[in-house]
Amino acid sequence: MFSFSVELRKDPITRSWVITGDDLASPTQRSDSVCPFCSDSSSSPHVIAHSPDQPGASWSARAVVHPTPLFHIEGEPGRRGDGIYDRMQSVGAHEVVVENPRHDRHLWNASDEEIGHFLRLAAERILDLKRDPRVKYVSLFKDYGHNAGQEFSHPTSQITATMFVPRRVLYELRAGREYFVSKERCVFCDIIQQEERQTQRVVEARGDYLAICPYAPRVPYETWILPRNHDASFERTGLNKPGLRVNLAALLRRTLQRVRSITEDFHLVLHTSPSSLHPSKNLGYWKTIDEDYHWHIEILPVVPSKARSYTFKEVYYSPVSSETAVQQLREARIDG
Repeated sequence: MFSFSVELRKDPITRSWVITGDDLASPTQRSDSVCPFCSDSSSSPHVIAHSPDQPGASWSARAVVHPTPLFHIEGEPGRRGDGIYDRMQSVGAHEVVVENPRHDRHLWNASDEEIGHFLRLAAERILDLKRDPRVKYVSLFKDYGHNAGQEFSHPTSQITATMFVPRRVLYELRAGREYFVSKERCVFCDIIQQEERQTQRVVEARGDYLAICPYAPRVPYETWILPRNHDASFERTGLNKPGLRVNLAALLRRTLQRVRSITEDFHLVLHTSPSSLHPSKNLGYWKTIDEDYHWHIEILPVVPSKARSYTFKEVYYSPVSSETAVQQLREARIDG
């Protein structure tokens, strides 16, 4: 197995943690000529968990150790100073969630039941990893397509457990808490209510879930999936509300079909609440987090766009408005 040394370094200006190291792996070192994730593979990585968990049932989704993990469960972060800088070891967890035993069953062409098993397993893994007192945040993400940095040809997502909260989530936590302090309401709930009332940016509603194009998109056709009923924690919804999981599976499948009518390449990331074992004394995010935060899924398609100056690399530029994007996504041909 090829591995390389990495560490985490904190940018003192943006306060974001960066994974850095010398990854000298050649493109031929990760070959899917024999897929390690297929159901009949004899070289599958170590299995951590699988779903369903009924005795004697064959698995429909499983979590395995990443073949070349960026984060390792062993050890302590050892955060330390380096002059004005901060650094620590890449301690955490890095798993591959195999969405389906079949090589050709992706989230947009699998059955809703299969996608539901994947969602439940993801919820179980997030909850289990959060029980580690060292972990501050658990991320679930999927990169699909060459231009999105897809790593494996088999239908997979990935989970990372980290000793820090990603900067984008910190922005949301800060904004959510400030909005709650001011109005005693969840900003995400208010967004949902306004979008449903105006209908301009709603892609589709299904049961208790809503797919929308956000008012200020970072990329063309950016789409969010949110629960209409307030909940800060995806894993709480995923484990306690099986009926809702069916609606979420259908909406996720249909939304990805719509996105793929525009482009095959996309990033998908789940935003859920951080670990409650690490309250922030300075920022106070976790005091009202069950009221001020709202889990959601963000899908960012990778679409070639017009070139713009360097300024627009820091100020997001989307050449397609949310309203126009919604019209095209609504009209996309989908199955089921």
